[in-house]
Amino acid sequence: MAYFSTTATGFSSPSTFSSSVSETAEAASTPGTERSLLFDDDVAADPLDIGGANSSFIMVVGGLGYIGSHTVLELLKANYNVLIIDDLSNSYESVLQRIESLASEHFATLQRSMPAIHFRQLDYRSSHMRSILAEYSTYKVSNKSDISVSTGRPGRFPYSALQRTDSGIDMQPEDEPETTLRRESRISGVIHFAAYKSVEESIRQPLRYYSNNVCGLVDFLSLLEEFAIKNFVFSSSATVYGEGANCGVPLREELCVHHPETFQGDDGIEREVSPGVMGLTSPYGRSKFMCESILADVARSDPSWSITALRYFNPVSLLAFGEMCGTDTYLRLDATNLGC
Repeated sequence: MAYFSTTATGFSSPSTFSSSVSETAEAASTPGTERSLLFDDDVAADPLDIGGANSSFIMVVGGLGYIGSHTVLELLKANYNVLIIDDLSNSYESVLQRIESLASEHFATLQRSMPAIHFRQLDYRSSHMRSILAEYSTYKVSNKSDISVSTGRPGRFPYSALQRTDSGIDMQPEDEPETTLRRESRISGVIHFAAYKSVEESIRQPLRYYSNNVCGLVDFLSLLEEFAIKNFVFSSSATVYGEGANCGVPLREELCVHHPETFQGDDGIEREVSPGVMGLTSPYGRSKFMCESILADVARSDPSWSITALRYFNPVSLLAFGEMCGTDTYLRLDATNLGC
């Protein structure tokens, strides 16, 4: 079945950076990261192939912003190779070196090689994204009859291909198996932090926000689907709860749904909830709600997608002030639009 969950919690050509070496001495002061239920099945089986031609990557768009950079660090510590896409419009390339340094310190204490970290300076809406995804994909020749219609994965041999050798009669297939060329991506999942997110700015420039946040997401999902990349984590916001966020009661995921749902309340009584929310007050909040609705519709229509939406207010890092993004970053950025 389709999976969609929520958790309350000017284009340039791409530039390239990659690294997978560690030589420093002390561990980063963040706690260890547990393995992921969403991406673990796609981790390269050969530990010596980290960053190699057959290894998988998690792509993080907006990966040098505040939330994105901390996510990248935790992914590296959890032994995932990471591909960062960021146009540096609200972040700094110096953050990349800080991520690499903290990750190197962590793996030096473990006496293990650091996973690969690749960087492309690029707007996620750019037409160059197609060539980036193509760079991380390969083609595999297979028989059409070997692919399950429901899962897209290799299936059983068709009954018509069996042979009755006991009677001396060969039951040959009516048609020869059709050979197909199937695209396989080394990107096992995508985490999306590339939306604009200033409430004040969204009120002044609503079209800019709807263009990047909503239209950009639609085109991005279509591109990912073309490359068979269907594990997706979306950075949403607690603003999708609208006026419910100001009622002084704990927020439940069921307070904002996009299709009719049934849940059991704290009192044990089963309740039904309808889609929709009241009191969205800014284009930013409405754009996040629209994006969640789009993702819910995609997951409902195609069971092969696995989509998670993260809802949070103001995230805070466990790292010391400025250790990740640098104190100069916080001083130079608008306080309402930190590089998240």
